[in-house]
Amino acid sequence: MIESNRQKKIAGVLQQDLANVLQNKLREAGQSGILISVSKVSVTTDLSIAKVYVSVFPSTNAREITAELNAIKPKIKHEISQLTKHQLRRMPELTFYNDDSLDYIEKIEDAVKGEENPIQNPDLLPKRRRS
Repeated sequence: MIESNRQKKIAGVLQQDLANVLQNKLREAGQSGILISVSKVSVTTDLSIAKVYVSVFPSTNAREITAELNAIKPKIKHEISQLTKHQLRRMPELTFYNDDSLDYIEKIEDAVKGEENPIQNPDLLPKRRRS
């Protein structure tokens, strides 16, 4: 479904503010060596729900951090609503999802580079067959 201009504007505002708030939360928690970026925010047509796609580096901690973000989302929602109170009448409900597109891209690049060459390693052939 095509997003309206209003949805895009609200998603952009939320994405920028969420990135700042999440980075501050990481600093407060003392988590060094972990990087969080908000890769995409999509808002429903009635502006009641916002899906927030978060990319975490290193990706080994991604599930734990996404679960933790969903656990503290009322606090995050409050902080964002304070930042956007002059721009939004009603703050949408936030739901955080793990964005694993970087891992997916890395797997594709490894396959293209030929690191998993089925000619040299015939054991890989059953993995590549379609079921």
